[in-house]
Amino acid sequence: MIPMSFLAMASPGAEGGQGNPLLGFLPIILIFLVFWFMIIRPQKKQQDQRKAMIEAVKRGDRIVTAGGLYATVKDVKADRVVATIAENVKVEIAKSAISGVMSEGE
Repeated sequence: MIPMSFLAMASPGAEGGQGNPLLGFLPIILIFLVFWFMIIRPQKKQQDQRKAMIEAVKRGDRIVTAGGLYATVKDVKADRVVATIAENVKVEIAKSAISGVMSEGE
């Protein structure tokens, strides 16, 4: 059973003036904005850059896989690439396993 004194304290208007209810949500809104600009937005940008890098892979590019293999792309298919890791050694690599495209000087 709930004591009557507790119900009297919880009733609206028992405190008097309550102020602006929007100010109660202000900390939550600020926390969301911080998360958006510090975590969500940069991660989305990095994801878009990675997707663009993978889609731009073409024949002759030097790539590095998530497993650490360095290879030269010989053919590009829809969801994978055919690459050579040594002379006369061809492997098929999933595009999602490509972690980077090497520049000419690397």
